[in-house]
Amino acid sequence: MDDDDNLFRQQLDGVKPLKPIDRAQLKISASTDTKAYQRQAAVGDQQSAIDINPIASVSDDYVDLVKPLDILSFKRAGIQDGVFKKFRLGKYSIDGRLDLHRKTVVEARQEVFRFIVEATACDARCLLILHGKGERNINQQAKLKSYTAKWLKEIPQVMAYHSAQKHHGGSGALYVLLKKSDRLKEKNRELLGRG
Repeated sequence: MDDDDNLFRQQLDGVKPLKPIDRAQLKISASTDTKAYQRQAAVGDQQSAIDINPIASVSDDYVDLVKPLDILSFKRAGIQDGVFKKFRLGKYSIDGRLDLHRKTVVEARQEVFRFIVEATACDARCLLILHGKGERNINQQAKLKSYTAKWLKEIPQVMAYHSAQKHHGGSGALYVLLKKSDRLKEKNRELLGRG
């Protein structure tokens, strides 16, 4: 261990974890494997750490503003059309939900990133983020909705997003599909006998 690590640990001595955000809910609880994975990531095991560092470089400088009722959609290469269709129709169970109503852009950014990190650590795949429509003035742009869409595109763990079905919030919410973790890929290989 180098001096920086020791200094960091000394600085954290006596620090208590924050209480969980009550506006974010993950249905998936951390398994023993997941908790061990999180501990390894927390102490700096580079191979086990969640690759979320690109979040630090996400900027708030420029955003394409969208209107309150606009339908948002994004899909990375490699997502099968059938999977994306089922996803955008809300056919997958939602593993976690984040409500951004009444948040500032700065607060929302922190909550979105924290939520994605926690969801990734818990092997969640399908999330719901309620950003609101910003419809107080239907002729203006929806600022929080616009920023949320921008941030999600820049996070490598996000494979796709689409405006939710009406019963999940419609154009005031997004379904978010996360990349399958190496742990889940390995489990699938074992289940299918391809290991």
